[in-house]
Amino acid sequence: MSELKTIDKEYVANTYARFPVEPVSGKGSLVWDEAGKEYIDMGSGIGVTAFGIADDAWVAAVTEQLGKLQHMSNLYYTEPCALLAKTLCERSGMKKVFFCNSGAEANEGAIKAARKYAAEKKGPEYYTIVTLENSFHGRTLTTLAATGQDHYHELFQPLTQGFVHAPANDLEAVKNAVLQTKAAAVMIECVQGEGGVIPMEKAFVQGLADFCKKEDILLLVDEVQTGNGRTGELYAYMNFGVQPDVVSTAKGLGGGLPLGAVLFGEKTEFTLGAGDHGSTFGGNPVCCAGALSVLGRIDDQLLKEVKEKSAYIFKTLEGAPGVESVSGMGLMIGIKTAKPAGDVVKTCMENGVLCLTAKDKVRLLPALNIPMPVLEKAIEVIKGACV
Repeated sequence: MSELKTIDKEYVANTYARFPVEPVSGKGSLVWDEAGKEYIDMGSGIGVTAFGIADDAWVAAVTEQLGKLQHMSNLYYTEPCALLAKTLCERSGMKKVFFCNSGAEANEGAIKAARKYAAEKKGPEYYTIVTLENSFHGRTLTTLAATGQDHYHELFQPLTQGFVHAPANDLEAVKNAVLQTKAAAVMIECVQGEGGVIPMEKAFVQGLADFCKKEDILLLVDEVQTGNGRTGELYAYMNFGVQPDVVSTAKGLGGGLPLGAVLFGEKTEFTLGAGDHGSTFGGNPVCCAGALSVLGRIDDQLLKEVKEKSAYIFKTLEGAPGVESVSGMGLMIGIKTAKPAGDVVKTCMENGVLCLTAKDKVRLLPALNIPMPVLEKAIEVIKGACV
């Protein structure tokens, strides 16, 4: 065991089953370990490094801001925060933004806003949030309660009350859950990431949006993993032709720095007032400068390339030996393999490709701008590992 692994094992809380790799540097979609071995990164920090490692434009934007102002409290105005909020609203059709540090915090903010909106509009008994079975919304007590997977709940009872779970892609079941519980909102992922990279059906999402509008129930869309270009549109809901009332996002937004955001639509833009919510580090100018660099380069051409790369992966892997199915959207892909997913990931790692898992699938979340020759090389390694 290396000295670093020994130190980590002794002093870092044992909450991660780490892979036996020590990355020390990287560039784009390549990373090198302490022995100089090269890997193709097909996980991008679980969908975080949207433009890869040590991206020149991102580094320049962050470094420039670091030399000006690394932090101010939200008692004051900062330019990167305001400009990022403006950009997000203009690109998404939403109206206002609250900044925080992570996806779980963004989902907490969305839930708080939904409960306040419903309490003021309908009464305090309208507080239940309906989420989907197999969903994942975070690891705080409240976002664990929102998560529709029982095994995440077992060790942390009692969880926050006021959440019920309905089957995904079953519109009648969700409608019944809403009507039977005096719901404040329905919260969904358009593609369930941790649940196995499973896209929702378009008719389900559109039908749900129509139902929520009719019943004046808020539609919350969790874009923590699916957002910021990951699915081939800026936000995944744009693939479905709906406009949510609240959107939560994080991961790829900051490009490698901790940044989350809650985007509020027309119904909810004034729900939270002064003192209703807050975050010490939310809207940090360095994080926001990095995010401006990221969003500024997620344009139509890049999104077109994301879709083309996605089509290549599906075409190459579907029906390949040892591959049972391929699911997902854009560069958020799950591969159901005949072998255990963990064995496939291990073989890929030995052959210089870093992949992830989700449930019983191999999960791919490469950088949005991964060069095609690098992607092709990685997919061939993955294809070989499945046999």
